[in-house]
Amino acid sequence: MLDATPLDWAWGIVLYWLLLAGAGLACRRHARLVTGLLFPLGALGALAMAAVGLAGLALPAGHFVLPIGLPDLPFHLRLDALSGVFLALLGAAAFGVTVYGAGYFRSMEAGPLALLALWYHLFLAGMALVLLADDAYAFMVAWELMALSSYFLVTTDHKVPVIRKAGFLYLLIAHVGAVALLLCFGVLQGGHGAYTFDYMRSAALTPFWASAAFLLALFGFGAKAGLVPLHVWLPEAHPAAPSPVSALMSGVMLKTAVYGLLRVTFDLLNVQLAWWGSLAIALGLLTALYGVVFAAVQSDMKRLLAWSSIENVGIILAGFGLTVIFYADGKGGLAALTLTALLYHAVNHAFFKGLLFVGTGSVLHSTGVRHMGALGGLIRFMPWTAWLTLVGVLAIAGLPPLNGFVSEWLLLQAFLLTPGLSHQYLNMIIPVAAAAVALAAALAAYVMVKFYGVVFLGQPRAENLRHAHDAGWPERLGMAWLAAGCVLLGLFPSVVIGWLAPVTRLLLSQTLVNDGNWLMLAPVSAERASYAPVVFFLVVVAITLVVFFGVKRVYHGRTRRAAPWDCGFPEQDARMQDSAEGFGQPIRQIFSVFMRVERETPDPFDAQPRYRGDSRDKVWLLAYQPIADLVAWLSAQAGRLQHGSIQWYLIYSFATLIFLLVFTR
Repeated sequence: MLDATPLDWAWGIVLYWLLLAGAGLACRRHARLVTGLLFPLGALGALAMAAVGLAGLALPAGHFVLPIGLPDLPFHLRLDALSGVFLALLGAAAFGVTVYGAGYFRSMEAGPLALLALWYHLFLAGMALVLLADDAYAFMVAWELMALSSYFLVTTDHKVPVIRKAGFLYLLIAHVGAVALLLCFGVLQGGHGAYTFDYMRSAALTPFWASAAFLLALFGFGAKAGLVPLHVWLPEAHPAAPSPVSALMSGVMLKTAVYGLLRVTFDLLNVQLAWWGSLAIALGLLTALYGVVFAAVQSDMKRLLAWSSIENVGIILAGFGLTVIFYADGKGGLAALTLTALLYHAVNHAFFKGLLFVGTGSVLHSTGVRHMGALGGLIRFMPWTAWLTLVGVLAIAGLPPLNGFVSEWLLLQAFLLTPGLSHQYLNMIIPVAAAAVALAAALAAYVMVKFYGVVFLGQPRAENLRHAHDAGWPERLGMAWLAAGCVLLGLFPSVVIGWLAPVTRLLLSQTLVNDGNWLMLAPVSAERASYAPVVFFLVVVAITLVVFFGVKRVYHGRTRRAAPWDCGFPEQDARMQDSAEGFGQPIRQIFSVFMRVERETPDPFDAQPRYRGDSRDKVWLLAYQPIADLVAWLSAQAGRLQHGSIQWYLIYSFATLIFLLVFTR
């Protein structure tokens, strides 16, 4: 093994996860063995995969052929820089989530836990194989393994009808997207029977067929990523799944779609057209704004985070579209900047969204409550969870010096510093797109204020919250790992950009030149814009120390605690705090055109009034609900044919025979 390549190690880790999946099924009567041994071993495999991914960024691409599959259709695997960065993302995020899961799943019964361990490690193996596949056949097999295993994870609590419905919707849209990907690979191989990516790279498609392949890839990968209007599965599946599974699906699985789109567009296709980028920007910004608006009006913690994932995927797609425009226009340096921002945000999202989902899981595990209107004041009873979740909240809100700020700042630099482009309509669209990105980022910060303030601050809205317990040590370690990633990715962006340089070199033959050193980030030039996160962090720490220690001693040297001014009304209670519905009310009023608002208003003289407000997705109501109603009606009509009588079935068979004899030769 001393002379093994990173690809050998990556394939070995995949086999290792498959072995753990089988071991989980074998331990169906030993719950402690699953959580105390198998999940920690799975986490070590994830950490090793992160190291393999980083090695893939530094070393030349490797590939080999596996003697498995169908006759004359073996699996081809390849590890290059693009695969490496997403493998590193998978391993680093999965390590923290899996360590967290070792504690989170301890309360499950042995039988369901064994099945969960089986599908969990198959899910990890499937995602890794998607990133390693170097032919259409291996890619689609791995894609299906990822989809099916995640479906069974979503439906872990399959006895609940709503969860079964969410799982069915997820699987349905996943397979609709898979059909589009099959057609995409069919276009790429041109009907010649060659299914390897090497052949597709060498095929010279006309602009028409290249555009067809791109549109099919955009549809297929967009269905997995949650792009509007293919997003309807995501707000249903994430709340249904266990919280560690939601963290993996949002933080990692959605990025496999980003990986696939980059692989097809910049690696397999021989031509890139500017209008592809315009379409991607339009869809990305629509997805980002649509997602953040619906996140702002949610009262369910996990549903809020699911809509927030849609918003972040939209931002990533907008960066992808701008990359295509710059590359097609011959501006390689700016294309490298936007691709770097895109990849950076994908990595960042894996950490801060994974952290938020597992933090939400700790709240749900401790209180049994998912509705934010019944929470509040948990920072007093769950301090570890509250403070670690705060790191993720500040990161996703785009506040420096955490990681979310860096990627969004780089993307805005690309939008705002755009030179003249060949197409005049692009010169008009891009400034508007920059404003939309800024609006989405501002609304995302608004959403996070709502999320954290309602759940962790203020007074408890229910008496049983005072008995809430903090997360255990495995959960704390998992959250601390993800929080540390948010901090380090924010403090050392120049190092991260250096790691991403092989990807931009592979796809664009161009790298991002940073004029500064590791301490200073200047993506365009120091005269235009620069950022020193470590200096910023040290200044913030110094100001904080001065305020809490210096001013206090100089001014009066003592601390006086008193209740805040209550406007002369002493009978304050938890019901007088801002609620989740109250936070979302302005957004609901402004953007009511995108949603159907359903309200239940109590009587003014009700002794215990309850208010309920629900915002329904109009895309579902206008596009998907009619299809569901039609399918239900057709199923009901078909059901009438089943009378349960053998005489009627014989009549059907006789009528079919007569039809075939008359109308066929």
